[in-house]
Amino acid sequence: MEKDRILTGDRPTGKLHIGHYFGSLQNRVKLQNEYETFIEIADVQALTDNFNNPEKVKNNVSQILIDQLSVGIDPNKVTFFLQSMIPQIAELTVFYSNLVTIARLQRNPTVKTEIAQKKELFGESVTYGFLGYPVSQAADITAFNATIVPAGEDQEPLIEQCREIVRKFNSIYGEILREPKIFISKNKRIKGLDGNDKMGKSLGNAIYLSDTKEEITKKVMSALTDPNRIRKDDLGNPNVCMVAYYHNLFTESEYENICAECKNGERGCVECKKQLIESINNALEPIREKRKYYEERPELVKEILMEGTKKAQLVAKDTMDKVKKAMKLDY
Repeated sequence: MEKDRILTGDRPTGKLHIGHYFGSLQNRVKLQNEYETFIEIADVQALTDNFNNPEKVKNNVSQILIDQLSVGIDPNKVTFFLQSMIPQIAELTVFYSNLVTIARLQRNPTVKTEIAQKKELFGESVTYGFLGYPVSQAADITAFNATIVPAGEDQEPLIEQCREIVRKFNSIYGEILREPKIFISKNKRIKGLDGNDKMGKSLGNAIYLSDTKEEITKKVMSALTDPNRIRKDDLGNPNVCMVAYYHNLFTESEYENICAECKNGERGCVECKKQLIESINNALEPIREKRKYYEERPELVKEILMEGTKKAQLVAKDTMDKVKKAMKLDY
C-alpha cells in the first residue's frame, strides 16, 4: 500500500529555534518513518513580506535545510525542495485565483491576524501577494497531492481555505485534486525568553538550535523570572518564571522538584538558571555536532536540495498534466 503523503515546510527568513523544534521538527522526525514526506523551503512565500530584502531570504535557504538535517530529518526518507524551482506551483496559484474572492481572503482569520501584525510593513495597503498567499499555499499542497498537512491550530483556516479551493475546482473540472487534512501537533506554541506567547525570529526572544554554549548562557541569564522575588530565600512563583517554563521542556524529570524548591525559597534564580543552561546545552550538543558536519559540506547540502527538487518537479508536473487536461488546456 502507498503511504499517505505529507506536505510541510518553512519560510527561509532566519534560522530555526526551539519553538520550531518542539512545535514541528520533532514531529517531522517521527512522521518521516510513517508517511511519504515532502518538505518545502518556501522562498517565494517568504518574499510576500520580505520583498524588499531578497538577500535575507536567499541566505537563509541553506540554514533552514541544515537545521532540519541537524535534528535528524533524513534526506533518504524525506524530499526537500525549493518552492521557486517548482513552476507548477505558480501556475496553479494563477488558476486557483479565479476560484477565490477577495472578500473570502479578507475574512480568513489567519490572514487578518498576520496583516495586523505587519501593519508597520504594509501600512493601510496590503499587497496582493500577501493577501493571496493562502491561494499559493493551496497550490503548494495540491501540487504534490498531499493528504496530510502538519500545522498549528492557527493555520487551520488556511488548510480549510485549501479544501474549499479543491472542492470548487473538482466541482467544475472533475475529481482531480484531493482534499488535505490538517495534522495538529499536540505541542503548543513555545513562549519567548521575555514571556511573550510567541518565540519569534523577529522578536529577539528566541533560543536557536544553532546557538553556541556562550549564547545560551547569555540568553538564559537574561530570561524573565518572578519579578517579585528579590532574595534567594523569597518564596517564588514558577508559573510566571520563564526559567521554570524551559525546565519543563529540557529538565522534565526534575521539573516538579524544581518548582517545589522555588516555591519554598530553597532554590536561587542564579542556581536555577545555571542548571537550565546545562540542560539546554546537553540537549543541543548532538544537534550542534550534526550542524557542524553539514556546515563543513556545503556541496552536500546543495546536492540534497537539488536532488529533492528534481523529484518534486516530476511529481508537480504529473499533477499539472492532469489539471491542464481537466481544464482543456492540454494543447
